[in-house]
Amino acid sequence: MTSPYRFAFLAAPLLTFTYGVIRILDGLDGTRGPGPAWTTGHLAFIAAMAMFVSVFVQLRRLAGGNLLSTVLMWVAVTGALALTGQFTVDIVAGFAADDHYAMSMITKEVHSVPVISLAIYDVGPYLFYLGQLALIIQLAVMRRVKAWTPVLVMTDLMMPFIDKDLIPLGAIVLFISFAPLARRPRNSALPPSSPLRDSPGFVAA
Repeated sequence: MTSPYRFAFLAAPLLTFTYGVIRILDGLDGTRGPGPAWTTGHLAFIAAMAMFVSVFVQLRRLAGGNLLSTVLMWVAVTGALALTGQFTVDIVAGFAADDHYAMSMITKEVHSVPVISLAIYDVGPYLFYLGQLALIIQLAVMRRVKAWTPVLVMTDLMMPFIDKDLIPLGAIVLFISFAPLARRPRNSALPPSSPLRDSPGFVAA
């Protein structure tokens, strides 16, 4: 039975897939948002970010909780929070606007604020991709995940940059790469000789 923690490895790509499909359907009339599809899709993506935070915490645990994995986890989490902020702005703009043009003007105004622009548009979101890929590469080097896992994760991360309509395809690839981690017992995340496991504060789940 998949625990609520390991469930995140399945839920994160599935929710991303849901967002990607809704996004495509929302654009069939030539414009995206505002409306129910816009809001629903963005809420699915925000839920995916919540699942990714859980994923990043578990990837750090799988790496043994060392300094590098801790730093990379926080880099990835910061990126997830930045994307959550960006999509929250989109949802609010969708509720506040009567049409796509008015909505785009609202987001453009938010984007024009330098601090916000850096935090949730120009820099922050890229930390999500960087941190996630680096964590997976670290685990591959440590032989905690299959050698092909970073390739699949990188493939998923590249999809939005090639064409955002490829997001559902990328999510399927990510699901394939995460599925083995969802089946992994949670208390196997740390090797038997791990200093963290041997510490007084460690309790196996």
